[in-house]
Amino acid sequence: MNDKKSPEQISLEKDYEEYVKKITPAHNLFLQMLKAFLVGGIICSLGQFLLNFAKNSLGMDKDMAGSFCSLVLVLISVLLTGFNLYAPIVKFGGAGALVPITGFANSVASPAVEYKKEGQVFGIGCKIFTIAGPVILYGIFTSWALGLIYWILKVLGVF
Repeated sequence: MNDKKSPEQISLEKDYEEYVKKITPAHNLFLQMLKAFLVGGIICSLGQFLLNFAKNSLGMDKDMAGSFCSLVLVLISVLLTGFNLYAPIVKFGGAGALVPITGFANSVASPAVEYKKEGQVFGIGCKIFTIAGPVILYGIFTSWALGLIYWILKVLGVF
């Protein structure tokens, strides 16, 4: 079989490579990191403000203030997702908006918003766990595996 390419094939491949280079967005790594740092910093600063507010103004202890802070951040994230305002934040801030607890809340709420047209049960009820389900599953499995290792080491007298 002849493996030589015809001039037309070579021309098409070159045209395709040029097309791909043309439409592929160029990324500035430093600018992306700066945006992620800025957005993540704002989210974390908001969290610290909420934590200090709960401790100092509301008189909560450390654990209760932490729970309050997490709850409010999740609530804000879900509301922003519901009003389709979190997606532009993620587009601008990238990992800075996806890594904190707000990003996880967004990933849980987004499928529910997207599939609401399919109904309450099959849309929202099933699709809400598209992202959260694997995270919860692997979190529980990892906790179980580490607990088993800890128990074996304790039985062997290591701890």
